[in-house]
Amino acid sequence: MKLNLNFFTSRTLTFYMMRMFLVRSAAVLAALVIVLMALDLLGESGDILAWPGNGDHELWVYTTLRVPQIVQRFLPFAALLGTLITLVTLNQNSEIISMKAAGVSAHQILAPLVLASIGVAALSFAFNERVVARSTATLTAWQNANYGPIPVDRGVVANVWVRDGDDLVHANSASGRGAATRLDGVSIYDRDGGTLLSIIKGARAIQISGGWRVSDVTRFDVKRGVTEKLPYFDFAKGVTPDRFTLAAVDPNAKSLPALRDAIADLDAAGRPTGTLEANMWHKISGPLSAVLMPLLAGVAAFGLARSGRLFIRAVIGMALGFAYFVADNFALAMGNLGAYPPILAAWAPFLLFLLIGETVLIRTEE
Repeated sequence: MKLNLNFFTSRTLTFYMMRMFLVRSAAVLAALVIVLMALDLLGESGDILAWPGNGDHELWVYTTLRVPQIVQRFLPFAALLGTLITLVTLNQNSEIISMKAAGVSAHQILAPLVLASIGVAALSFAFNERVVARSTATLTAWQNANYGPIPVDRGVVANVWVRDGDDLVHANSASGRGAATRLDGVSIYDRDGGTLLSIIKGARAIQISGGWRVSDVTRFDVKRGVTEKLPYFDFAKGVTPDRFTLAAVDPNAKSLPALRDAIADLDAAGRPTGTLEANMWHKISGPLSAVLMPLLAGVAAFGLARSGRLFIRAVIGMALGFAYFVADNFALAMGNLGAYPPILAAWAPFLLFLLIGETVLIRTEE
């Protein structure tokens, strides 16, 4: 298939630069993973081996679970450093000057790197969804068990709150799944327009057709100040069992579709979802940050190498890249705290530094 010559100058040059970028980024990522995994294993090996019976096998299991997380976190850093190494090498060998002398613009020089980074972002997204989410869930469960045998999930959720219209329903615990879901220690706060009318308490509740039924009930009428006994009380019509059995959601341990479903369930249960929504959008914007790296590091490609300013340009490119990571982490933290809207927390740094990179490139080279 013939490339668009208005954007990619030649097939040979395009694949040459793409190969340089991918090889150097892969080498940087491999070096980062080896060094960081070794340091991490030094810190965790004591806790892993502290459990009786754990040995070399468990250390290797930890490594296989931890490496995907390190790859996910540092892949954009590797893309940034790989871009800088590629562009500095091309500049030192006067290849950038030759391209510009042949009429190739700055955007056309960076186009092969951007194309390769789009492929890296797509692979990163797929890797995060298929590998990182599963390894994170397994490692979290193992760490919660102090690196011992992972206990079987009994499906018991404690201290459950669910909103049903104006009413609030609290259960000390919820167990089971589907039609077999059971609530223990049920309290129902019957409200009308924010005014508390009565408090209904019962030992346990089960699902019935169209709703729930709590038995062994005491009902306190707030207005009259009277307590009465009831054999049973029906409540929460149309409330599905999964709204009671939802536990705390770790966004890093769920794939994008699973996280979206969990957010919908939590929202239906009246629970806050801002933090999870910010992390859901960041599952897309995070891998796409690799696309920004050629643009932010592009300042290192231009200018005469013998002028002595190549090192300064490389430092500027690195500073722009690391400034993006700082802004991205800050915005995500603000989104988790509720200070930023979720979509703004995930996408604002990406769009801001996209404009900054384009502005720097146009004003200096175009």
